[in-house]
Amino acid sequence: MIDYVDGVMRLGPFATATLALIVFSVGQSLNKRYTVLRDYNIPEPVTGGLLFSLIFTLVFFVFGMQVDFQLMARDVLIVYFFTTIGINSNFQTLLAGGKPLLILLAATVAYMFLQNLTGVSVASLFGLPAAVGVLGGTASLIGGHGTTIAWAPTIAEEHGIENALEIGIACATTGLILASLMGGPIAKYLINKHRLEPATTEPLDIGVSFKTEHVTVDHVRFLHALLAVHISILLGFTANEALEEAGLKLPMFVTCLFAGIVLTNTVPYLFPKADWPSRTTSMALIGDIALGMFLAMSLMSMQLWTLADLAGPIIAILGAQFLIAVAFTLLLIFRIMGRDYEAAVVCAGFGGISLGATPTSIANMTAVTKKYGAAHRAFIIVPLVAAFFIDIVNAFLIRFFLNNF
Repeated sequence: MIDYVDGVMRLGPFATATLALIVFSVGQSLNKRYTVLRDYNIPEPVTGGLLFSLIFTLVFFVFGMQVDFQLMARDVLIVYFFTTIGINSNFQTLLAGGKPLLILLAATVAYMFLQNLTGVSVASLFGLPAAVGVLGGTASLIGGHGTTIAWAPTIAEEHGIENALEIGIACATTGLILASLMGGPIAKYLINKHRLEPATTEPLDIGVSFKTEHVTVDHVRFLHALLAVHISILLGFTANEALEEAGLKLPMFVTCLFAGIVLTNTVPYLFPKADWPSRTTSMALIGDIALGMFLAMSLMSMQLWTLADLAGPIIAILGAQFLIAVAFTLLLIFRIMGRDYEAAVVCAGFGGISLGATPTSIANMTAVTKKYGAAHRAFIIVPLVAAFFIDIVNAFLIRFFLNNF
């Protein structure tokens, strides 16, 4: 469960999950105690995760001990989370989000080109190869740690960047922190400035409103919600296997998300008496716990001491990326998405997409809606853009910049 060898403490899967529960709980307690964290919509697992990653960094510098985690449960949790997103997606909301989805997708692709162009430009100012700029662009920021790990060997081999993985991981880690902290304050600024509020009062897609002091969850309905999640995952797993045999490899959470969408829009019509748990408190809680635990694991396991070796040019690249992300979100995304409350929530999500990963964007939106109210359209279009389309675009865009700059 816990091993200590040569200055490295390794936590097994169970110990890692247990610690993540503690981290999540500490984050909730801190957000409840310090209103400034809620006022600026900082997600609870971000609060706890960053605190514990700082503690582990202090332990590393003071005692020379490194803490490693086995994160297998994290992959399961992200599947659970995206499945709940799919189950909460009905055709009416999907159709309403059709045009905004295409607009957000187009804007995100344009931003991705700008992000790589920024990275390459700042890198060139320091006399560095364009490949370093790509590592400080969509490869690590919009792409996250997964894309970084996938592309680093290729960049190292083809462009002679021997420390490509280290540069990419450092950028991805810093981006994740920035993304976790920027989305909520952006939404707060827009909501207060334009006096925005939800069009209707409806249950949240993820979590429970901060205004709700007590939540009653019927155990039978909770079991029904959990069963619906598992049925969707089984369908998604089967579809994923079939697609892989056909030569198309997709992340498991993507097919499970679509499986949830299919079931939510067929089961209630084929079986009218079935109590399908779409947009129920039970489903919202399952999604909230899965996302919170995923982020708690991701953030508490960050090895922040590796950022100490960041060179000045990399810091300059990330600083420029942060400023452009904030400006792009405030000046363009909010306007083209409708300048309403939903648009402000999308901006919180885009803050997560632009410098972090899809779960960060959803956590940002969840923190905002817990305070202000539901935004169903935002919870449809942002995951579809962030979790599916941009991964495909990113693969072509990274190759384009590596070959042409």
